[in-house]
Amino acid sequence: MTAQDAEELDVEEALAVANDRPVRGPAEPRSTGETPTTGHAGTHRAKDDSHHRATSWPEARAVAERAARSAGRRAPVSVTVDQALGLVLAAPLTALTDLPSFDTSAMDGWAVAGPGPWAVREDGVLAGHAEPVRLTDGEAVRIATGARIPPDTTAVLRSEHGRTDDKGRLHPTRDLAHGQDIRPRGQECRNGDQLLPLGTQITPAALGLASAAGYDTLSVLPRPRVELLVLGDELLTEGLPREGSIRDALGPMLPSWLRALGAEITAVRRLGDNADALYRAVKKSSAELIVTTGGTASGPVDHVHPTLRRVGAELLVDGVKVRPGHPMLLARVKPDQHLVGLPGNPLAAVSGLFTLAEPLLRTLAGRVAPEPYTMPLREAVHGHPHDTRLVPVALRGDDALPLHYNGPAMLRGIATADALAVVPPGGARSGQELELLDLPWATGGIQVCFT
Repeated sequence: MTAQDAEELDVEEALAVANDRPVRGPAEPRSTGETPTTGHAGTHRAKDDSHHRATSWPEARAVAERAARSAGRRAPVSVTVDQALGLVLAAPLTALTDLPSFDTSAMDGWAVAGPGPWAVREDGVLAGHAEPVRLTDGEAVRIATGARIPPDTTAVLRSEHGRTDDKGRLHPTRDLAHGQDIRPRGQECRNGDQLLPLGTQITPAALGLASAAGYDTLSVLPRPRVELLVLGDELLTEGLPREGSIRDALGPMLPSWLRALGAEITAVRRLGDNADALYRAVKKSSAELIVTTGGTASGPVDHVHPTLRRVGAELLVDGVKVRPGHPMLLARVKPDQHLVGLPGNPLAAVSGLFTLAEPLLRTLAGRVAPEPYTMPLREAVHGHPHDTRLVPVALRGDDALPLHYNGPAMLRGIATADALAVVPPGGARSGQELELLDLPWATGGIQVCFT
């Protein structure tokens, strides 16, 4: 197999030829696009320079980021604290008061004044009560964690560090330092201090900090609005595949995936292979990002390119040198609206999400790009002669295990994966360090929340 032959075959085909085994059964048509098993990812294109016009994988991601920035600054919105998880601060979080706002007890025990032993007052001090009565030297009072410290208290003696004698006097069982276990007013911050800078992504801990600081609402950048258009007459929404029709995998999968990437899904529309319906849907959409599935090649029912020409869109990326998913595209429909065309095969569509949708959505949402990281491969991985390849991997200790069932039409590998490995042209050997792209729910972070 020559390099040119490999360039014209997808990864599954190239590996099949290299292993000298049949590529397709007699009923399966030959195609140079992704195998069309879950939508129109592309029928055979006439031999042209489409691959040479395709954008490199790193550049495609950079183009998507620049496209989002070119849309201009998005207006911030005010949301309640409990709605802010995962959003990005549009203004610094500044302390509205001292924290704590009064001296408080850090432990259950006794508030004491002066040196011991101490006479214990009969009353006690609980959290949430008004300022307690002042202590005098030689006096102690029971106190709960978080309760306000009585005036003239010198320390808090922990419950486990004190004992009472037969006269009811309190004695310390270990040395007690002045100010011990008292949280002084302003220990964490003073009124006006900056707690979190503009651009911080709001985590559960940040929600707690905002609430403790007295915030009811936060100024944030809104989630980018996304409309999903599912194309393909052959797609079934229930039951077993039959009579040339197949189950739609992308309609159920993509909305949750896009939410995990920070999007707000405004609509999911199933349009079949109807050019006029696609045109009307694109024209009427008010979403900041339109995502289509399938129809990105040049076959008789691949309507995405003609629709983009019809609406006067600017094509920014027309094909990417990545496998699977090379027929993906990115277009600017309006100054503040873009369209990402995903291939119809499931893993190819995932590749399109990571290549074009993720950097665009991340930039629109004001999120910071994750720090790149690498891990060594546990096993060698075949590569495409000229294109980057994205391969599902499971993280096992200190290395990444490539998973099988990683063809463009397959989800079995990605369903158990933790990340995608970025395999350079030509492949990677066992032990080679490769960049990894975490799946949004695999990091144990806030993006596991799909709301």
